[in-house]
Amino acid sequence: MKTHTSAFTMIELVFVIVVLGILSAIAIPRLAATRGDAYITKGRSDVSAIRSGIALQRSKNMLEGNVQANGTFFPTNLDGIAAASNEGDRLFNVSDGNASNILEYPIFSQNRDGGWLKTGVNAYSFTVGGVATAFTYTNTNGLFNCTANNANCNDLTR
Repeated sequence: MKTHTSAFTMIELVFVIVVLGILSAIAIPRLAATRGDAYITKGRSDVSAIRSGIALQRSKNMLEGNVQANGTFFPTNLDGIAAASNEGDRLFNVSDGNASNILEYPIFSQNRDGGWLKTGVNAYSFTVGGVATAFTYTNTNGLFNCTANNANCNDLTR
């Protein structure tokens, strides 16, 4: 009686390992989102929410007939901080319980990747990959725009 055992040959095993290696070399970089991509997405979402909040406040002021100190219906400033922010300050939201907040929930000031800082009067920055991208708010026309000349500026505002 002849016993026959079936098994893979060494060539078949090597071939399967090579194919799996090629597939993983192609697929993993395409499927793996980086932390920087997540920060860009968060920043893009924040910029969109801030711009929507500015438009909402302008519409509210127009309906109520409230001309602001700058002579327009646009909010004079975006938060209650006069100049530069400290770590943990409330940005784009004043903690006074009124309905004139730009965002319903604040973004807290953080000096790290994915964090916002207030750098001056109506000037802000968002950090991605250690690079701070500057934004300014112009209260005469309600624009919240990127003023930095770097790649993150395009990624955050498109």
